[in-house]
Amino acid sequence: MGETRSVQNAPVVVELYTSQGCSSCPPADELLTLLAQQDDVLALALHVDYWDYIGWKDEFASPAHTKRQKGYAHAGARRMIYTPQMVIMGYEDVVGANAPAVAEVIRKYRQTPQPVALRAEQVGAEVTLKALAQQNVSGSEPLLIHLARYEPMQTVSITRGELRGHTLNYANVVEELSVIGQWDGSGEFSVTIPVEGSEKTAFFVQQGAHGRIVGALKLD
Repeated sequence: MGETRSVQNAPVVVELYTSQGCSSCPPADELLTLLAQQDDVLALALHVDYWDYIGWKDEFASPAHTKRQKGYAHAGARRMIYTPQMVIMGYEDVVGANAPAVAEVIRKYRQTPQPVALRAEQVGAEVTLKALAQQNVSGSEPLLIHLARYEPMQTVSITRGELRGHTLNYANVVEELSVIGQWDGSGEFSVTIPVEGSEKTAFFVQQGAHGRIVGALKLD
């Protein structure tokens, strides 16, 4: 049956929109590597595909990541998308290489209790995630329960494009970001899913597709 373990934490969620084809991204990639080492931060690298035309195709890029970034821009009434961008807790827009600004926003969210408490119980290769609202989180859009699967570290030698000749490290590269449930915020939400493979796993609850993140949990 396998070992049973319970997990409960509330990390600050930081999404970095980056690209191997973007010459200004490495400082933000390095910053995300530092954030990934902090227990109370869920740092996620979402590589976008709109710089691939310059001459280097980012092997981690996904059109879904570009679409998610565009959704954030629309929600925040921003006309353009850019790299490197960090979106913190689904709401704060920060230039990804601006370490002092990123640290200040993270500090603010560290001091703010998350409205939704998440806890997980893992038995072997199955995880049961449960969510319970600590505050009123009901709204016009449903709460979406997201699953994130990511590789802790990837190293890439870039031979073309703006970063040709560089070998770079990328932390917490998102390989899967999917919605595993919807919830209205009442009662207790529960879902059981398989989590097999070498990737790390995390969950977060978001108000609609591009709204505020109101709860998060790192399984690993």
